[in-house]
Amino acid sequence: MINSQKTAAEKRAAFRQNLACGGLMRFPGAFAPLVAMMVEQAGFDGVYISGAGISAEKGLPDIGLTNQEEVVARAHLIARVSDLPAIVDIDTGFGDAINAARTITHLDEMGLAGCHMEDQVSAKRCGHLDHKLLIDTPDMCRKLRAAAAAKRDANFLLIARTDARAPEGLDSAIERAKAYADSGADMIFPEALHSEAEFAAFRSAIDLPLLANMTEFGKSPLLGAPQLEALGINIVIYPMTAMRLALKAIDDGLTALKQDDDQAALVERMWTRSRLYEALDYDAYNQFDQGIQNFELGAKE
Repeated sequence: MINSQKTAAEKRAAFRQNLACGGLMRFPGAFAPLVAMMVEQAGFDGVYISGAGISAEKGLPDIGLTNQEEVVARAHLIARVSDLPAIVDIDTGFGDAINAARTITHLDEMGLAGCHMEDQVSAKRCGHLDHKLLIDTPDMCRKLRAAAAAKRDANFLLIARTDARAPEGLDSAIERAKAYADSGADMIFPEALHSEAEFAAFRSAIDLPLLANMTEFGKSPLLGAPQLEALGINIVIYPMTAMRLALKAIDDGLTALKQDDDQAALVERMWTRSRLYEALDYDAYNQFDQGIQNFELGAKE
């Protein structure tokens, strides 16, 4: 109630234990705290906080317009309501190596279980768009070393994302990933791979855990959980699935409301008040409130 029942350290430790088991963990994207609660109630393994989702919620494109304070604050609000581990997209780390280190410190303080940082130049662009530009490998390695040194909890998961597949080719992406692994990354995120074979090539070349991005309308095929697990993928994220579902429903509903002049035909497509209250656990708040306010002092108190 109000916050998760586990401490940040407990969530990180459990996350690392589950990751060490070697199976596939599934992290749907949550663009709001209530969505993170729904992800947990649906039985998933973790919560993903998308940079594209944070940008879109603010009415901005995903081109690096959000800043460190905005992303850290939003990630905290989402992470705090669930007992699941939450990982967040920090784009390029919001600056040079020292800025990346400061970002890690803030995320640690705000209860996140991990983050991923990419090797694009700033301002970046969505990983599934064309014409991406990358920083040099040594520059990314310096940022990763700084970020790794800033960790105060060894269980905080530092994920290195490489966008090199499109501009430099698969072999270069793998070589970059190896350098990032040597620079303190705990996991590798190869963005925008084109096929199962490319995921398999990464798995064969990299000893660290791997993250796969199954975003809709992107360059990667939408592989199912059994396929990903067979490929040796450790975490799969669905960054914008929930937001895209919500926006389609809102778009359709507003169109119907404008045309029909009332929402009578839409009610059956809505969550009921009782379903919303169930998701928010109103009953627990009610019991807590009564327990505090409905009391009597004893004669000697």
